[in-house]
Amino acid sequence: MDLKKHIRSIPDYPKKGILFRDITTLIKDAKAFKYTNDKIIDLAKKIEFDKVAAIESRGFVFASTVSYKLEKPFVLLRKKNKLPAEVHSVDFELEYGAATIEVHKDSISKDDKILIIDDLIATGGTANAAAKIVEISGGKVAGFIFVINLFDLPGNNLLKKKGYKTESLIEFPGH
Repeated sequence: MDLKKHIRSIPDYPKKGILFRDITTLIKDAKAFKYTNDKIIDLAKKIEFDKVAAIESRGFVFASTVSYKLEKPFVLLRKKNKLPAEVHSVDFELEYGAATIEVHKDSISKDDKILIIDDLIATGGTANAAAKIVEISGGKVAGFIFVINLFDLPGNNLLKKKGYKTESLIEFPGH
């Protein structure tokens, strides 16, 4: 299946100069959504990990399926002030602003191997912050899986230079 046909591209969103790759058109197609999840699960089976983590919010769509199917605990990496218990926090820069992600302090134990899943890798700010928060929590990053890699943006290479394994299902230019 050609997943690229199921991704909508929206120019100048959320600000001028950004070409947004929209997965909502993929997830509303039941066959494309199932195929995508099956492919992510196949990739996840090749990685040794204890827990799956997802970056809010589109990462949740795919990571929950991996958690369910492979019977692994699911760790939520959320935006600031969305978690009720004690948290670790990491501030980071996005292509179009700044943000903070948080994780409950009791979600990741020392030496847990964490597979991080998100819909897309672009500049790498969010993914790098996710890796930092896993490590601050005492865990180790087992790898990353993305649906989309924006290959002409630095994110994927940034993660690889730091020694992280990355996988993606499809590639698009970022601009």
